[in-house]
Order: sequence, then C-alpha cells, then structure tokens
Amino acid sequence: MEKYTTIEIVQENPKSSVFTLYLNRPRHSNALSREFFTEFPNALSSLDHNPNVAVIVLSGKGKHFCSGIDLKTLASISADFQSPSDRGRSGEKSRREIKFMQKAITAIEKCRKPVIAAVQGVCIGGGVDIISACDMRFCTEDAFFSVKEVDLAITADLGSLQRLPAIVGYGNAMELALTARKFSGSEAKVLGLVSKVFGSKPDMDEGVGAIADGIAAKSPLAVIGTKAVLVRSRDMSLSQGLDFVATWNSSMLLSDDLKEVAAASLQNRKPSFSKL
Repeated sequence: MEKYTTIEIVQENPKSSVFTLYLNRPRHSNALSREFFTEFPNALSSLDHNPNVAVIVLSGKGKHFCSGIDLKTLASISADFQSPSDRGRSGEKSRREIKFMQKAITAIEKCRKPVIAAVQGVCIGGGVDIISACDMRFCTEDAFFSVKEVDLAITADLGSLQRLPAIVGYGNAMELALTARKFSGSEAKVLGLVSKVFGSKPDMDEGVGAIADGIAAKSPLAVIGTKAVLVRSRDMSLSQGLDFVATWNSSMLLSDDLKEVAAASLQNRKPSFSKL
C-alpha cells in the first residue's frame, strides 16, 4: 500500500471491507498542507478501485478532526500568486491553484464508495469543506465547527458555500459563513450537518463502524448507485433526476445481486455479494 505523509489508510478489521482514511498530522491538529491536496485524491482513488473496499470512514488522528488549511501553506500560496509585473497572469495562476484544491475535495463525491465523516474536536475552515462533501457525517459531543474563512479575510472557496445550503438550509449556511461563529456538535445535529452525536470518540468509532459494516453488507451495485443518483440529482431538476435514475437502473437493475437477494430470502439466509 502506498505511503503518504499527510494521511494514512488503515483496515481496522482484516475481515471487514470498511477502511479508515485518517488525516494524519495530529501535531498540527490535522491542518491541511499543500501535500494533502495531492495525496488525498490519490488515496481516495486507490480505495475506490480496490475491490476489497466497500465503505470509507474519514477520520482524524489525535484530538482533532481538522483545523483547516495550514496557515503557512496559505501564506506560501498567497506569496506565489504575487506578480507585480502582470496582475492578469497572477490571477490566472491563482485560479488554477484554487481549482486544483477544489478537485481534491470533490474527489470525495467522485469516489463511488460511500465516504462517512467521523468528527472529533476541531472541524473548521477546510475541515467543513471536507465533511460537507462526505456522504454521511457523525461527531462527538466535544466537536465544534466553524466556517472560518471570513475571519481570515478570504471567501471560502473549497465547497462549503456551495454544499452547505443543501445540507443545513440557505439561511443557516449564510449565517454560519458570515459570522464564522463556532457551533457545537449538538447544534450541528439540529442543523442537519451530522446525523448523530456520540458521547465519546470510542463510542463514535464503534457506532460509525457498525453503520459502515451494515452498508458494506449490502449490494455494492445498489450502494454505489444510490450515492451516484443522490449526488447527481442534487444538481438536477426533478425530471432530470428521474431520467438519470431510469438510465442508471436500466443498465444495473438486472444484476446477479438482485437474484442473490431473492435466493437468500427464499432460503432464509443473509445474501452474499461479489466484489466490485
């Protein structure tokens, strides 16, 4: 398995098809360095194409999930953009860098397998960008969140402003983004940002692991299809979404998985599915 400097892939249970992708800079509260934006999409792609992986849990090593983009990295990127001789070329370079970083976060949605965020401690700035792209989100009681960018004199540009309104509502997203205030795990649950709040990280690890194992036991074609249709339909009209799922199921519905579900039901046993 490839070695990374900012992240780590772990198969917690050798018998499970659930893999954990850790943000792995605990001494820096898992702040996102420049290397992260190259390593993270590569790691997701390797997990996506690994037939032994059915579900990915995204977590953070240490006390915190993610403290946002590393300020040294942000300063370095900003310095690279300065071109006193040609502001146009400086702006074009800046746009390419932002698009490069956006692509790393969007890789979560591009991954066929479900990605579940498990958040403890700090989740601010770029951390919110990351979890807003995930398919499911859970946190601990001590977790807190902030769309922090306005406090750094920048406009959030890695996905929070685009994805949060569909998750927490337009008005809530506007308020959180303009105030940059901290909000707790319990408020995140009320807003709909997370599905459940756990009392501790061990409780969360156990609970999220059970949820992930449950998803991993289902038909992989049905699971990746459900994710694909939900993600695509979010950006479509109702009629377009219905057309998309009709096209999807016209090619995927009559699979061996459907036959296996029927056979398992008749034989009173759990179904067993082939890997993707």
